[in-house]
Amino acid sequence: MYDFKNKRVLVAGGTGLIGTPLVEMLLEKGALVSVVSLDNPSRAHPDVEFSRLDLTDFTNCMRSCCRMEYVFNLLCVKGSPTTVKARPAHLLVPQLLFNTNLMESARRNGAEGFLFTSSIGIYDTAQVFREDSVWDTPLPQNDRFPACAKRAGELQAEAYRIEYGWNSISIVRPANTYGPFDDFESDAAMVVPSFIRKVVSRIHPLCVRGDGSEVRDFVYARDVARGMILVAEQGVTDPVNLGSGVGVSIRELLDIVCQEAGEKPSIEWDPRQYGGDRIRVMDVTRASALGFRPEISLRKGISDTIKWYRDHKLGSA
Repeated sequence: MYDFKNKRVLVAGGTGLIGTPLVEMLLEKGALVSVVSLDNPSRAHPDVEFSRLDLTDFTNCMRSCCRMEYVFNLLCVKGSPTTVKARPAHLLVPQLLFNTNLMESARRNGAEGFLFTSSIGIYDTAQVFREDSVWDTPLPQNDRFPACAKRAGELQAEAYRIEYGWNSISIVRPANTYGPFDDFESDAAMVVPSFIRKVVSRIHPLCVRGDGSEVRDFVYARDVARGMILVAEQGVTDPVNLGSGVGVSIRELLDIVCQEAGEKPSIEWDPRQYGGDRIRVMDVTRASALGFRPEISLRKGISDTIKWYRDHKLGSA
């Protein structure tokens, strides 16, 4: 069991959706936390050492990993379906650089452990995603660029185990993660923050691609952070799905957002536009065996996220 107390820990992306609660939990465990991101320093926890650096640059990665005993890589370049289609290099290249540079820097600096954050997006079409099935399937056609980058990161971890004997690299694959500190405003916003912004801002009509029958697996960011620490502490090297294991349709999701926001927008579904695979749900047997269970229900998580959005986003506009 890995003990984070008094350990020097780097969280790359520690001011974001998952990184913020992860940093809080590590501090509670007595870790000496450093955070690197491109966000404004005001977003960093006051008890961490913060650096605003571009980690596509190898020199910055080496500087950030110096003397670090454990490194969490939470860096991710997000993109909506439109962005993935129109700007694939914008997603692919930085993600490859993040993966390669940070893991290599952690290795060269002698880090004891490393956690790589992969994604549900690496799975090809299937109703239920099981960890060991990934390499038996092709890249998902509609998300092949970001999926390729994340798969490459997983292969890099395997290569390091084989060649360098670095057997303390963990891999987690979060489901569709949402919560405070998410990207609500940009074109890259995912479905939950996008719905929350549009519903709370009373955008009418609310136009949604697809017919709403598409089923997804949603998990609250704080639950994912807790799962990451659990995986790291137990030194698990097999990839672990961190999701709810429960499928929720996009129509159901929007209903919950509207109910918790207290709004009744007019909604226009557009089945002519591709809404994604019909069902994308994670098998969470491996995570459950480690003791992981999501603690925040979808309704509770949506309610808390709406409140945070109203307090932090609308209040600052």
